[in-house]
Amino acid sequence: MSIAVASFAIFAASQVGTPGPANMALLATGARFGFRAALPFVAGVALGKQLIIWPVGFGLMELSARAPWVFEMLKYISAAYIIWLAWKVANLRLGQGRSTDAAPGFAAGLIVHPLNPKAWAMIVGGFTAFVGPGTSSLAATATIAAVLLACQVILHPMWTLAGDRIARTVAGTRGEPYLMWTLAALTVLSVLFVLFAGQTGTPMFGGGT
Repeated sequence: MSIAVASFAIFAASQVGTPGPANMALLATGARFGFRAALPFVAGVALGKQLIIWPVGFGLMELSARAPWVFEMLKYISAAYIIWLAWKVANLRLGQGRSTDAAPGFAAGLIVHPLNPKAWAMIVGGFTAFVGPGTSSLAATATIAAVLLACQVILHPMWTLAGDRIARTVAGTRGEPYLMWTLAALTVLSVLFVLFAGQTGTPMFGGGT
């Protein structure tokens, strides 16, 4: 068995901790509803990545080589969904105490990563770059799943808490609309970067991380 666990952990932390569609959604949710109310959503986002890791580890990459058009289509559908979410973020206003809307829950969080091109690219990159030939699918998949989940348990709440703290500072001020548009713009840019930057030939989602 050959899995570069330490190297993958560094890679995973750098990917999970940097801006991307999921982290922008966490930041915006924390800003809009507060840290505690957002925790079910955070849990869903963290566990939702497992819905990608296990199918990829047990053969989805082979399917992508045989039918690359399926994943090319999924790439743009996912990007369109994330951009639509960004539009909603842009038009949100914070004011945690003045809205009767409920915070997105666990189920809403579960679908964030399956529709996140960065998550797919990160996971495929993990299997192709850090797992040696001959490693069993179960060992490789379980290791990658555990490392990514550990990173998410630490880093996803930090993004959500950052949103909560930002909201306490700018809610109701002239800077509030600009903050929400900035969050939306960062979300869109993160999607575009994943789609079009660093085309390295990996069959799923352009291979970028």
